[in-house]
Amino acid sequence: MKCYQLWKLGFSDMKGVTVPRTRASPRRRIWISVVVIFIIITVLWAYLYPPQDYSYPVRDWFPSEPTRELTDAETAARVVFRQILSTPPFISRNPKIAFMFMTPSQLPFEKLWELFFKGHEGRYTIYVHASREKPEHVSPIFVGRDIHSEKVGWGMITMIDAERRLLAKALEDIDNQHFVLLSESCVPLHNFDYVYDFLMGSRHSFLDCFNDPGPHGVYRYSKNMLPEVRESEFRKGSQWFSMKRQHAMVVIADSLYYTKFRLYCRPGMEEGRNCYADEHYLPTLFHMMDPAGIANWSVTYVDWSEGKWHPRSFRAKDVTYERLKNMTSIDVSIHITSDEKKELLQRPCLWNGLKRPCYLFARKFYPEAFDNLVNLFSNYTIF
Repeated sequence: MKCYQLWKLGFSDMKGVTVPRTRASPRRRIWISVVVIFIIITVLWAYLYPPQDYSYPVRDWFPSEPTRELTDAETAARVVFRQILSTPPFISRNPKIAFMFMTPSQLPFEKLWELFFKGHEGRYTIYVHASREKPEHVSPIFVGRDIHSEKVGWGMITMIDAERRLLAKALEDIDNQHFVLLSESCVPLHNFDYVYDFLMGSRHSFLDCFNDPGPHGVYRYSKNMLPEVRESEFRKGSQWFSMKRQHAMVVIADSLYYTKFRLYCRPGMEEGRNCYADEHYLPTLFHMMDPAGIANWSVTYVDWSEGKWHPRSFRAKDVTYERLKNMTSIDVSIHITSDEKKELLQRPCLWNGLKRPCYLFARKFYPEAFDNLVNLFSNYTIF
């Protein structure tokens, strides 16, 4: 009877019935909060600082398909690039860095580089592309390291040809995992161990890339590059790169975009425009094909503060402890657009998500600076 009467209670009557509520103890609530916070922190940390051997899935960084229908050549190129970039890197028992020197003839800082490499045999390889005459090497570590070379013209596609020639030769050694392009006027700013750990431990290639809407940037673009290269994708950057093996293979495998730049990015184009492939080809290629795979800044310091066609060159009197120390402490990559706005573009130099000093090397140094550089080498490389 009691059960029947309870069942007959209406909804309005139930409002007055006190329903007991179970409450978690204060200690239990604290533990739940701690666990939730721990999970959030763990997820964020894994996202920001993934393990060194972590490889991003291709879908995360490969560009989305354009809305237009791809040409046969584009389809073929994307298949090749996707395969290269998605293939796990070869695990070498003896990973090395390939130091590739592009020079007209002599290498005035061979003895300085010899100091840099001393004691690290087996962790590096050297390749020399001399475009005018074969250099007479003064350091034994450079002897026999010359590759087949061709003439190189400033601002011409032959600069890219030389880079590709160096990369192809260096790729023959399966242990070469990182590839650094240097000139005869380049010098190291850190000791070998610092450079090796910096490059080998990075998840990115260090290739300079930014959007310059001015006459030294987008104005150099030619509509003849359509449909494969659009004006909105045209980028600029320093030619002095440091790239991982997969990216080096992309450069060698590319023929489609290389041909576009060979034909339509050169001095003396239509409407009096001058396009220099060494400043635009690689930045544009990787901005299109693997934008998340490059750091968008170069590890080679160049001083453009004088605003001339060529960067500042350093003579013997310019080589001081303070100047070199300053080069090694810069942690922001800076560009200034060439349009009327002269916009200052600043980008922090991030190494695997952490802000670090940008530069491992520097240029352009006159041969007369050799003695000062050698005397300071043991001091300024500690930074």
